[in-house]
Amino acid sequence: MKHVAVLAVPLLVVVALTLPRGTHAAAHATVLRGTVGPGFTITLRTARGTLVKKLKSGTYTIRIRDLSPIHNFHLLGSGVNKLTSVQNTGSVTWTVRLKQGIYRYRCDPHRTIMHGSFTVS
Repeated sequence: MKHVAVLAVPLLVVVALTLPRGTHAAAHATVLRGTVGPGFTITLRTARGTLVKKLKSGTYTIRIRDLSPIHNFHLLGSGVNKLTSVQNTGSVTWTVRLKQGIYRYRCDPHRTIMHGSFTVS
């Protein structure tokens, strides 16, 4: 049994080193949670519930909960343009690479009252 364990460790190292970079990065992406609706609210929070204001550049998994058929969640910024539909509700998950700059999120039909932003450095 010890021989199996001794052989398994180098095999796991080889497998980890041969994984495509995208697979490794996505597996370790920081999770953010976006919510729009059911009222006239839109937020982007960390997994701990803190409102996002500043992030470091990198890969992020963003889980959006769209709770209203009159709103959408639209994320815009350097190389990112992701959105949910206005008429549908439900959940969607995006994996995005955030670069240095200012990012904005909004509800397109109500962009003057439902919006937020954060900086990436």
